[in-house]
Amino acid sequence: MSDKLETAGLDETSFKSIAELAYKESGLQLVAEKMSMIQSRLRHRLKAVGIDSFPKYAQFVCSDNGISERREMISALTTNVSHFFREQHHFDILQTKVLPAKIDVLRKGGRFRVWSAGCSNGQEAYSIAMASLDSYPELSQLDFKILASDIDQKVVDFASEGTYPQRLLSGVNQDRLKKYFTECRDGNESSFQAKSLIKSTIAFKELNLLSDWPMKQQMDVIFCRNVIIYFDAVTQNSLWPRFRKQLKPDGFLFLGHSERISDPDLSGFANQGPTTYRHKNAHEELACKERKCL
Repeated sequence: MSDKLETAGLDETSFKSIAELAYKESGLQLVAEKMSMIQSRLRHRLKAVGIDSFPKYAQFVCSDNGISERREMISALTTNVSHFFREQHHFDILQTKVLPAKIDVLRKGGRFRVWSAGCSNGQEAYSIAMASLDSYPELSQLDFKILASDIDQKVVDFASEGTYPQRLLSGVNQDRLKKYFTECRDGNESSFQAKSLIKSTIAFKELNLLSDWPMKQQMDVIFCRNVIIYFDAVTQNSLWPRFRKQLKPDGFLFLGHSERISDPDLSGFANQGPTTYRHKNAHEELACKERKCL
């Protein structure tokens, strides 16, 4: 079987079937220009299910018998690349603007919720926790929680475990590493496990952004970075109003460095700096106050 897979490439018909299924299941947009990459990522799935050609695999995964394989296919096709404290300016806003405006409410028994939507291997969620606790250590004793979700159950499980080899910890300085992680050995490589101090603030869940969202209460901050870029314009435009509804009127939405909301009227969001958005009304009220101050 392996010899056949080495010589049999992903044909256009099979690619079309797989691309349509990936879009339907997860909103993932696969383009023909990346067929070789898609072929490379799916080869091990063919081997795992004992199928010797892409046409047979496409037929299987699109059938009722292949429903469970669809999750594995999406996992294989998804790029799970993240870093601690990626795009630092968002954490700066969290520490200097968002939390200072909410800390008194929290101290009086209020709640504060952050959503890391598309959390990948968990670095973003743990970075949010560390930045927040750096500013206000008491948050670990207050009603402060982070929801970290991803469509891929495998990365959710990895993130929930919270153990990272040293090579994945770039961005975490020595002070934070000592404060928030415990060193452990994994063979010849050092690994570090997140302490309960930060793990206790995070709930990791499998969640498809295109499905129903189970959260009953609104969020104070939503991080959805380097996720939307994989969706087409139609899917993106369907998500903006949902994010707006899920976000408190004075909340913040953070996107990835190459992501933009182009139509404020359609989305209900207004830009407040690099890849930083708030409710359009909140933005206008803030601008009005600033004009009066001037």
